[in-house]
Amino acid sequence: MSHHLPPHGSAAQVAPVTSASDRSGATGPEARAWLAGYADRLLAGVRPYASPSGSLITLPGTPGGYGTAVDGLEGFARTFLLAGFRLAGEDGADPTGVAERYAAGLAAGTDSAHPERWTRPEEHGQAKVEAASLALILDMTRPWIWDRLTSDVQERTVEYLGSVVGDPDYPDNNWVWFRIVVETFLRSVGGPFSADDVARDLAAHDRFRRADGWFADGPERSFDHYAGWALHLYPALWERMSGAAEVAQAAGEDLAARSASDRRHLERYLDDALALVGSDGAPLIQGRSLTYRFAAAAPFWAGAFAGVGRPGQLREAATRIVRHFADHEVPGADGLLTLGWHHPWRPIAQRYSGPGSPYWASKGLLGLALPAAHDVWTAAPEPLPVDDGDVLTAVAAPGWAISATRDDGLVRVINHGTDHALPGSDGGDSPLYARFGYSTATSPLLDAEAWTSPLDQSVVLLDAAGRATHRTGFAPPVVTTGSAVVLTSTADAHWIDADLSAPDHGSGRPGESTPAGRITTVSLVRGAWEVRLVRVTASAADAVALRIGGWAAGPGLVSTLVPLLGDIAPVCGETTSDDATPLAGPTTTPWSRYAPVPDGWTAVGVHLARTPATGHPRLEITAGQAAVTWPDGERTTATLP
Repeated sequence: MSHHLPPHGSAAQVAPVTSASDRSGATGPEARAWLAGYADRLLAGVRPYASPSGSLITLPGTPGGYGTAVDGLEGFARTFLLAGFRLAGEDGADPTGVAERYAAGLAAGTDSAHPERWTRPEEHGQAKVEAASLALILDMTRPWIWDRLTSDVQERTVEYLGSVVGDPDYPDNNWVWFRIVVETFLRSVGGPFSADDVARDLAAHDRFRRADGWFADGPERSFDHYAGWALHLYPALWERMSGAAEVAQAAGEDLAARSASDRRHLERYLDDALALVGSDGAPLIQGRSLTYRFAAAAPFWAGAFAGVGRPGQLREAATRIVRHFADHEVPGADGLLTLGWHHPWRPIAQRYSGPGSPYWASKGLLGLALPAAHDVWTAAPEPLPVDDGDVLTAVAAPGWAISATRDDGLVRVINHGTDHALPGSDGGDSPLYARFGYSTATSPLLDAEAWTSPLDQSVVLLDAAGRATHRTGFAPPVVTTGSAVVLTSTADAHWIDADLSAPDHGSGRPGESTPAGRITTVSLVRGAWEVRLVRVTASAADAVALRIGGWAAGPGLVSTLVPLLGDIAPVCGETTSDDATPLAGPTTTPWSRYAPVPDGWTAVGVHLARTPATGHPRLEITAGQAAVTWPDGERTTATLP
């Protein structure tokens, strides 16, 4: 649920608007024309890096963890997505000849004897991902590419894609949709497919469903942008594919009934997803694969394809996200997307990321596949939730409180339910998932130290050497709402001797775990403030101090940590990190350190805004109740565990 609340803290006005904000509220035709030009620039930027046949697009930069051959396939398949969207949305009109170029690349890539052939799905798992993009666009652009291929190229393409049929080696996460899409296309052109494969993959998709329209990306508490740019996107496109009804029926499913359920799930998800977009178009900086950037716009276009949500608002959210990156000079002068966020920043990459990987951002331009006469382009623009007023909502599935403030346009998430792990795990914290806070204007610290020693948005025990504990595996949160959102979670804190050689897929580092103590954390969230109460029980003898960290803030932001309660006066300080996030400039993180480890409750006020806070919350604890008086005079009480 969402509450529109009075302004909190500083009465300062919004910071000067960017050109993205200047463009917000553009008419549909204006927005479509701008996006089309942006897409065409991206497609033009990669042309010099195509191989002679066009089958491989190998972009400059250090090769990805899977090697140059996979990089070249990614470069082709992910830009093929964008070329296909442009072609479909213009009903085949093709002034720059993308259909011919990509058809030539398809002919060479599927030819096992060609020196520029593609890595095959049975040779490397990443080819299974890229095969889905090939199949999706071959279906979407059928009259202009597939139907014009020679019969031998069609046969080779079916043989290449058909190698996924019956393959048991698909991860139990969003990958299940890659096989569904490929086998649906194969069925539509008379190729092989497996009803058992599709049935298993649809059942897996259903296992990933969570409350209020959310998906987890697999069995773990993996809540991130994959919910929207994969697990909601593919069902919205699949139901439109040729042969989808027949494939569903063979798998024992009724496509119409399943699609209706998927649409309802998407519609509910969009309520939360819209609240996660900052007024400047910035998406939440949380989760893996952040280098896909404006792929975060994909679920809003999925809503347009599925016919759910308000078209003018969906368009506004999606285009504002793309414009956010354009305003930060993405792509650069060479027209290329790099591994990074606002600028090239290689540490944002996971092991699977290569120089072609960022072009999954193409999904954020999916709306161009819809014709100019579609509702999403003809509807009047509508504001985002943060434009209308402060937003405060509890999201049960990921265990989040979403708090957006209209005066500065920031969206903050306080996290008690997401760690990319299972309850009871004793692995390391991933900065991308397990921190207590994320926002649209800050990044978690992502340098090497951040993976082994949590500082920002953390509550940790320290040993005599200064080693910080991790909280991954904490008990599921308790969430209550009222004039504030209250979240409670308990972690069996542990030290980790991390195995730094383990492949990086975004999860915390595995390693040898040592128990350190139990930490209960309660967050009361309202506006730009979080009141964070902490209690440590059964701490190990090696735990010599408790440390609480606030927001890691860069230039133009103010991060504040105010002690509110405790018998021990903390040592307060701040740590400045250079080049520890994909955002420009140094990052400063305030912290409070309590030694020895306190008995009973300790509390701090945690604040993030563009200007300093005026006043701070006041806290009283009596008879197991925490009572917070907020700076605007509103009062919230919560029962302490």
